[in-house]
Amino acid sequence: MAELFRQFGFVFFFFSREHEPVHVHVRGHNGYAKYVWKEDGFVLEEEQNIKANDLRRIEQAIHENADIIINRWYEIFGDENDK
Repeated sequence: MAELFRQFGFVFFFFSREHEPVHVHVRGHNGYAKYVWKEDGFVLEEEQNIKANDLRRIEQAIHENADIIINRWYEIFGDENDK
């Protein structure tokens, strides 16, 4: 697992063996979420047991750190053109 950062009691991370498309996992407060990169930004794909106000905070954190998440993804897993 590659931890990206922590905010509001949530851990933002990648699993060690990931696959395209670029996405980020979030775990904390007994809940889990997964956000996938689409053309305009990260979109919630999966959520379990996270309160609505926590989702808003998570989405803000992902939005503010999108460049870090994407750059770190390609540092760890490589660019699709490298294959």
